[in-house]
Amino acid sequence: MSAYHDHDHAELGPPVLQEVAENVFAYIQPDGTWWINNTGFLAGSDGVIAVDTCATERRTKLFLEHVRYVTDQPLRMLVNTHHHGDHTHGNYLTYPATIIGHENCRELIVQSGLSHYPGVFEGPDHPVDWGDLQLAPPTLTFTDNLTVHAGDLRAELHYIGNPAHTTNDVVVWLPDSQVLFTGDLVFNQGTPFVLMGSVSGSLRAIEKVRQFAPKVIVPGHGPVCDIAVLDQLARYYRFVADTAFAAEEAGVGALEAARSVDLGEFAELSDPERIVGNLHRALFELRGGPEGGTIDIVAAIGDMITFNGGRPLRCLA
Repeated sequence: MSAYHDHDHAELGPPVLQEVAENVFAYIQPDGTWWINNTGFLAGSDGVIAVDTCATERRTKLFLEHVRYVTDQPLRMLVNTHHHGDHTHGNYLTYPATIIGHENCRELIVQSGLSHYPGVFEGPDHPVDWGDLQLAPPTLTFTDNLTVHAGDLRAELHYIGNPAHTTNDVVVWLPDSQVLFTGDLVFNQGTPFVLMGSVSGSLRAIEKVRQFAPKVIVPGHGPVCDIAVLDQLARYYRFVADTAFAAEEAGVGALEAARSVDLGEFAELSDPERIVGNLHRALFELRGGPEGGTIDIVAAIGDMITFNGGRPLRCLA
């Protein structure tokens, strides 16, 4: 169901509002590539709980229009699954809702500001209209678990417990309907990205996601799916780890390793240049760096652009 249309980048098609359980909605933004994320919301009898916002002012306003299409109840709470801007830049448009996130999520949003990496995703042939963004970090933080309610709808917020996609990944678990919003712990049909997290930690996080035994997964990017997606994700992270080990043995860096490796079954996933950033992280860990530890992100992104033929990375946000 989609009541509204985003006329920019019409080739992507409109966002899709999908009711994944009674009064529980996934908001799926095609095509799920750089800065085009999924959100969702719980439409309770006394208010709404949203899960994440979008990268741009325009996209977040469109999401909120979809919420109002379903219910006239006020938006009382917003949960951020992690700190990345594609999930948090639109936070300010939910005021006066309480914004909830892991304590590291708030810290990193404040530290990073409204970063969208100029020159990386923008170029003369594909500018990005970010809009009039304002910084709005979580105003309520937690360390491990928190339970929130919208009418009869109960949602459990769980910190995944270790660096994975980021250092502050949170899942939103609805035990009554067995729906799990995973944020970017799950990419469906897109290449996962762990430059700011951990390869080894992502493997553990996937097993923790599996333990919820969800019937429905709302991923951070890509179509709604089920638990079968976790098998491919686990294979991908093991592939990255094995490629990094071979690169270290051969004395080559992440870019050279990425250029020479056969992506195999993962070649069909969107944004294949992410292999470079993931190898930077895997090599960092292989050399004794801590999971989630500080890494030279600028160098890694520069190698990704080089891998992409020197062009800015594809972004239709």
